[in-house]
Amino acid sequence: MTTPDGSPSLTSSAPATGLDPEFAARLKRDDAGLITAVVQDATDHRVLMVGWMDDEALNRTLTTGRATYWSRSRGEYWRKGDTSGHVQWVRAVSIDCDADTLLVQVDQVGAACHRGTDTCFDGGDLGAVVLDPTERTA
Repeated sequence: MTTPDGSPSLTSSAPATGLDPEFAARLKRDDAGLITAVVQDATDHRVLMVGWMDDEALNRTLTTGRATYWSRSRGEYWRKGDTSGHVQWVRAVSIDCDADTLLVQVDQVGAACHRGTDTCFDGGDLGAVVLDPTERTA
């Protein structure tokens, strides 16, 4: 298996690009070496977008204060805001209990979505059934 940049994938004994080796060994990546990054507004907690990171993108995000992702469609790293001006200033990065998803909390400048909207999750409510708490049973 290789990473998105074509280099050999990391093993638990090899240090990740700048990441603490013990932390890197915990990460559960997909077959392409990527981990899902859910991006949340640090102030109002709205989910803004979902991106993908490999070890290098995560390291850049953790060490520069700017959110960096791996573009699956373009096959390259992209730092949010470099072309659009819609920068994501990192406030916190957390890993979930299964070590397969990151939560990236940011101060978003401008639109988060490539369509120019505040969030990628504005496609409309899908109409899920919402039970009143008195109707909820196991």
